[in-house]
Amino acid sequence: MPDDRFIYTSDDVLSMLDDLLTEESATRWDEFHADWTRPIPFFTDAPDENLAQWLEEGLITPGRVLELGCGHGRNAAYLAGLGCDVDAVDFSAKAIERARERPRPAAGSVTYQCCSIFDAHLAAGAYDLVYDAGCFHHIAPHRRRDFVKLVIRALRPGGRLGLVCFRPEGGSGYTDRQVYERASLGGGLGYTEDQLRTLWDAPPFTVQVLRPMQPQDEQSRRFGLDFLWALLAERVS
Repeated sequence: MPDDRFIYTSDDVLSMLDDLLTEESATRWDEFHADWTRPIPFFTDAPDENLAQWLEEGLITPGRVLELGCGHGRNAAYLAGLGCDVDAVDFSAKAIERARERPRPAAGSVTYQCCSIFDAHLAAGAYDLVYDAGCFHHIAPHRRRDFVKLVIRALRPGGRLGLVCFRPEGGSGYTDRQVYERASLGGGLGYTEDQLRTLWDAPPFTVQVLRPMQPQDEQSRRFGLDFLWALLAERVS
C-alpha cells in the first residue's frame, strides 16, 4: 500500500501494521528453508518431545489435526504415522515442497496448504488438536487476537491446542512497542509464563501443561530445546 494511505477503519490500521513488518514474508521464509544443509536445529526430522510424550500419556489421542506453521512436515508426518488426519499449513513454498516429498503415511493422511495461516481453508469446529511448533512467536502483536480466534474456530469443544514457542531467553527480547519502532520481530518474540496464561488459561481454554521443552541429545529420536515452552490447553466450551 502507498505511504500516503488514508487510515479510516480498523482494518486499515491492521493492514498498515502488516506492511511495517515485511520480514515475515513468504520470500523471507523461502530463503530460510532454501538450504537444508545448514546446522539449524529445526531442520531435524524428529517430532517434538512434548508431542510424543502427550500422545504416550494419553493427554491427546490420534484424531483430526490442524498444524499451523508445519515447516517441512516433521510433526505432521509423525502424527499421520500414528493414524491422524492432518491439515498442515505453512507460508513457505520451499518448506511445503520438502514436506510433500516425504513418504506417504501408511495410516493417516496429510494435506498441505501453502499460504498464510489466516488464509488457510479449515473445517470449523472439526479438529481434535491444533498444533503449532513455532508459528505463534512469529505472529505480530496486532495479530495475536486473530491467532486466538483462529484456534477457537478450528477446535471442537474438548479439543486441544499444543503450542511450542520461545521463552523470554529464546526470543528477541523486543517489547510490543519496540516491534513497531524497529519494524521487526527480531527473529521471534519470547513469552513469559504469565503472558501465555493470559492468552490460553482463560475461557474458552484451560491450560493442562506449561513447561520448558526438555532438551534432547544427538542420539534422541525427538526434538527439544530448553529455550522453548511446551503448552497444552483444552478448549472446554
